[in-house]
Amino acid sequence: GYPLNIEVTTIKYEESPVDKEFLLNLLPKVNYNALVAAVKQMSPHCEQPLPELPETMDVSNAEQNQNLDDATISNLHKV
Repeated sequence: GYPLNIEVTTIKYEESPVDKEFLLNLLPKVNYNALVAAVKQMSPHCEQPLPELPETMDVSNAEQNQNLDDATISNLHKV
């Protein structure tokens, strides 16, 4: 059903370079509320907690997303 309930069995984290252009193109396609809920479900199971994201964010406006600060971009990339 929706929203999905994530049951964590194994988490593997691999560092990768931030591709800001890719992330900004992907954001308008993301259900942001579902992403935040997934992060909250998974974070307690991570050795290093996942970064906190703003509780609400309108990611549907690609032009507005261009103004996101580097810290927010980095946090979105990590999740």
